[in-house]
Amino acid sequence: MTMEVTEKRLLVAGDIMLDRYWFGEVNRISPEAPVPVVRVGKKEDRLGGAANVAVNAAALGVTVALIGVVGDDEAASTIEDLLIKKQINAKLSHDPSISTIIKLRVIGRQQQLVRIDFEEPPSETVLQTKLTAFTSEVTNADLVILSDYAKGSLTNVRDMISVAREAGKPVLVDPKGTDFERYTGATILTPNKSELRQVIGDWRTEAELTEKAQNLRASLNLGGLLLTRSEEGMSLFTEDAILHIPAMAREVYDVSGAGDTVIATLAVMLMQGKSLPESVMIANRAGGIVVGKLGTATVSREELFASST
Repeated sequence: MTMEVTEKRLLVAGDIMLDRYWFGEVNRISPEAPVPVVRVGKKEDRLGGAANVAVNAAALGVTVALIGVVGDDEAASTIEDLLIKKQINAKLSHDPSISTIIKLRVIGRQQQLVRIDFEEPPSETVLQTKLTAFTSEVTNADLVILSDYAKGSLTNVRDMISVAREAGKPVLVDPKGTDFERYTGATILTPNKSELRQVIGDWRTEAELTEKAQNLRASLNLGGLLLTRSEEGMSLFTEDAILHIPAMAREVYDVSGAGDTVIATLAVMLMQGKSLPESVMIANRAGGIVVGKLGTATVSREELFASST
């Protein structure tokens, strides 16, 4: 019996950032202000944003290309080194006029004490370069993920969705902001509760949520709307059906990056031939696992499928 080898290729584009963690001990309060003094003992860098999506997908066994914008600085070099270690094919556009996005978290006694963000929107010239790279890469992909953190890398997201759909590629989008019209034509949109609430307003009942969500899905010409609902699990709205999946009963340690894990897992399962409902259920399981880990993290196939037995 010969094993059929079909290499699946995923293209991820979006806001790339470096998640930087400083861990230390807290033994006293500063004499300068009523704040804890953290004596840093360990530093760790992890890939964040769209790069974390790419890492999560690669951990599940697909070939991943990543497109985005970084600065021309130490953080950009660190990101590129980490991507090489994770065997991700990075097509990064360097903008010397900005600093690479960094989220610095200071952790003391296993608790996040403060987060410091460094970010600037990329220039129009670099964004055009990125769009050109995206257009050339999309033909090699089986599926596309657009990871929007509202940091400026997906300013031309309408064009990117058009390019991908014209090439016949499914497009999954993790959205941000109040203008969801720019995601019109995407295959699946994966907002969380607060993101969806900004667009459709609040809801008092499940029936009201369903009506508003389905109206939005239809108006944006989406194949599906996947609402991630934290402790309430997930809800998938399609033209044919509504699927509610309860959350996994698991202690929540850190939700940062959970949305990245969900959309990456959903994409990989779809690429590997699973149905949309089954892919959503597996993505829900992955999200439940990753919130039990500190910071931006990944889920292995072993963890993912061992947890279902």
